Amino acid sequence: MKHLWAAPAVAGTALGFCTAHALPLLPLPGAVVDDIKNTASTRIESQDVLAGDYGINGGSYTADNNMKINLTKFGGAGDIGDPVALGNTGIAYQPQVQGSMGVSSAKRTYDFSSGPERIANGDVNIDNTFAIQFGGGARFWLSDKLSFAPTIMGMYGHTYNSYTGNNHINYEKAEADGLIGWDVDTWTVRPAGQIQYVETWKRTIFTLSSAGTYYHTESFTSSNPNFSINGDSEAWENKIDVDVPLGVELYNHELRTGGYFRRTDFYNGLQEGLNTSHVYEVNGRLVLDFLGQLWKVQYIGVGASYLWGSNFHGVSYGADVAFRF
Repeated sequence: MKHLWAAPAVAGTALGFCTAHALPLLPLPGAVVDDIKNTASTRIESQDVLAGDYGINGGSYTADNNMKINLTKFGGAGDIGDPVALGNTGIAYQPQVQGSMGVSSAKRTYDFSSGPERIANGDVNIDNTFAIQFGGGARFWLSDKLSFAPTIMGMYGHTYNSYTGNNHINYEKAEADGLIGWDVDTWTVRPAGQIQYVETWKRTIFTLSSAGTYYHTESFTSSNPNFSINGDSEAWENKIDVDVPLGVELYNHELRTGGYFRRTDFYNGLQEGLNTSHVYEVNGRLVLDFLGQLWKVQYIGVGASYLWGSNFHGVSYGADVAFRF
C-alpha cells in the first residue's frame, strides 16, 4: 500500500515541475531595452575614460539613475628635465609624458514598482572595464610663470557586461540581440591642451590651470555583431592647486600639505554616460618631500577628495605621489 500511495505523489510532483517551466518567458521590458540601447555606447565611453584617463581619480561614486561606480587606478603626468630654450624666441619647452591604467565597475539597478516593467524590478546590469592609456607632448614656457601644454594620448579599453535578474525574462534572446552579456574592445584617441600659471608666495606654490580634452572612441572587436561603439566626448577642467611646505621634518623629509579645487564640465557621451553635466572636486593631501633624495620622486603621501555635481557624488582617497623627471 505504501508503494501505491507514493507513485501518484511522485507523478504529481513531476507534472507540477513541468507545468511551472512551461510558462512562456517574456522579453526584456521596453523601458529596459530603450535604456540599454540609448546609453550602452555612452556608458562604455565614460567607463573607458574613468578607468583609463589619468585626470580622474579612483574612488566610489553614485549617480541618481541608480548607478554605482567603483574605480581603482594608478597613473599621472610629468615634465621631463629643465626647460630648454627655443633659440632666441624667449620660449622654453619641456617634453611631457602621461600614463594611466585602471579598472571600473558600473552597477545599474533597475527600479520599477508598477507597470509591465515591474518584472525587471531589481535586475542588475553591470559593466566591468579595464583601460590603459599612454602618451605625451610638450610644455612650452612663455615666461617663468605662464605655460601651455598640448598633448595626445592613446587608450585601450576592454569591457564585459553581466546582467542578473529573475526567471520570467528571456535573457538568451536579449543576449542574442546584443543587449546583455557582451564584451567589447575599444580604442580611444585623446588630444588635449592645457594652460597653466604658477605663482609663488614665500614658499607656498599656487598653480592655476585650465584644460580642454577631446575623446573619440570606437570598438574594434565585439563578441556580438549587434553591439558596437562609436562616440565623441569632451571635458573642460578648471583647477587651482595650493602646495604648502610646513617647515617640519618627519623621517628626515619635510612635511607638506595642500590640495586643490576644480570643476570639470562634461559634454556629449561623457555627460550622458555619467548622467551629469559637471562635477566639483575638493581635495586635501599630506605628503613628505623626497625631491633630490629619491630618484625622480617629488613627494609621497596620502590624499582624499569629495566630488559632487548634478546627479553625481562620491569620494576618492589613496596614495598621492608626484614625480619630477
